[in-house]
Amino acid sequence: MMKPRKVPLRTCIGCQEQKNKRELVRIVRTPEGKVEMDPSGKKAGRGTYICQKRSCLEAAAKGKRIERSLKHPVSPAVVQEIAAKLPEDDGDV
Repeated sequence: MMKPRKVPLRTCIGCQEQKNKRELVRIVRTPEGKVEMDPSGKKAGRGTYICQKRSCLEAAAKGKRIERSLKHPVSPAVVQEIAAKLPEDDGDV
């Protein structure tokens, strides 16, 4: 009998909920110091996870949780760039 595979869980820095790693989007600070979205989840650098909702991104940016997680300042322009890649919230907030 085979052991069931362990499902990797990560915590969204916006809503603080634990979810399956595949349901979340990774934001990474590359070794060069650039902050960007990592759709593959495999880029080198320090990463943090967020739900695929703009409301979670806005909450994380407002509370400076992205900066704290990545240990690097994040400009509002970078947050807007990431928000443009996320789908619109469907009014469930």
